[in-house]
Amino acid sequence: MFKRKCKITFIRHGSTIYTEENRLCDKLNYPPLNEVGKIEAENIAQWVEKRSPKVDKIYTSPDVKSMQTCEFVAKEYKKDFQIIDNLYSRRSGEWNGLTFEQIEKQYPEEIKKYHKNRANYWCNGGETIADFSIRVRNTISELIEKNKGKRIIIVTNGDIIQAEVCNALGIPLQNIGQIYIPCGSATQLSYFTEWTSLVYSAHVPV
Repeated sequence: MFKRKCKITFIRHGSTIYTEENRLCDKLNYPPLNEVGKIEAENIAQWVEKRSPKVDKIYTSPDVKSMQTCEFVAKEYKKDFQIIDNLYSRRSGEWNGLTFEQIEKQYPEEIKKYHKNRANYWCNGGETIADFSIRVRNTISELIEKNKGKRIIIVTNGDIIQAEVCNALGIPLQNIGQIYIPCGSATQLSYFTEWTSLVYSAHVPV
C-alpha cells in the first residue's frame, strides 16, 4: 500500500487583459481579473469543490489576480486562505510588460540566446527558468511538509504550475513551454514518498 504524502490541486487564476495579449508581467498589484476572468474563476471554483469536496488548506500566490480567484475558491469551501509570499510569478526583468512579439522586435539577439538555452538564459534583471524552478520546488516542498497526509489547493500563476509539473514528473525544463495551463483551469498532483502522479492537468469546466 503506497502512502500519499499530500494531494495538491493547482488552480490557475482567471483571465486578465495581459493574459489575453500573452504579455509578460510580474507585478503583484496589476492587472486584476477582467469580466471573463471572474466567470472563469467562479466556474473552476465550483467544479473543484464538486469534484473534491474535502480540502484541508487553501493557499494563494500574492498577486491580485490569484487572490481574486482564490476568493471564489474560499467562498465555495467556506474556508479562509493563506497567502504564500514566495510563490510569485517568474521575474520578467527588462522584458516586463512586453509581449513575445515585442521582445523579438526589440531584443532580437537576446531572444536568440534564450531560444538556444531556455533553461539558463533570461534578460537583465529577470529570473532564469532554472532559478525560478528551484524557488518553486523549494516553496512547494515546504508546503508538502507542512501538510503531510492532507489535501490542499494552491491558486497561482500558469508558470508556477508549469514549473512544478516539470519538477514533479522529471520533465526537462527546456520543455516547460509545452505544458499548456490555460486560465481558469485545475491541475492535480498526488505526492508519494518515491514519486508523484499527475492525476489530471489543465482541466477547464465546460
